[in-house]
Amino acid sequence: MENLLEFIKTDNFLLISFFLNIILVIIVLFCIIKIYLMNKKYIIFMKKLGNGNNLDEMLKGYLMDVREIQKDNIEIKGYYTKLNNDLASCIQKIGLVRYNAFKDVGSDLSFAIALLDKNNNGVVFNGLYGSESSNIYAKPIKNGVSTYQLSSEEQDAIEIAEQSKNFIAKHKSNELYKEGK
Repeated sequence: MENLLEFIKTDNFLLISFFLNIILVIIVLFCIIKIYLMNKKYIIFMKKLGNGNNLDEMLKGYLMDVREIQKDNIEIKGYYTKLNNDLASCIQKIGLVRYNAFKDVGSDLSFAIALLDKNNNGVVFNGLYGSESSNIYAKPIKNGVSTYQLSSEEQDAIEIAEQSKNFIAKHKSNELYKEGK
């Protein structure tokens, strides 16, 4: 141990330390040059892959575009969710019954038409055609039921609308006419 301490105090130790430091500096400089050349080759390689454009920059641009698209998708999902909720309250079901309200009037000129949304809420219209006058009555419908008394034709129109996903017309003679699917 004493020999080591004496050696550290000598000029030879200083000289060896100096040369070791110079060798380490040369190795560090060699590594820096090697990294610089590798980075330069990488940039050239990326430009070749990108047909003259820097592929690394292109990828960064694409990633930014993907983030923008993700933000837009979130916005679109919120919009179509709101649209679906709004659509539930739009008229989606229609039932029509044509009939002859009065014996003195020929043909099925009177009608009952039910206009319902997805939850069977809406209105039923009853148009009575007579030789002297013509009247139309409207009654609100909630969950397929009205607080007003319904005629058999109005009830038939509501039932047809509830069972359909599209427009269905029924004549009093029980002939069904379907339109659309």
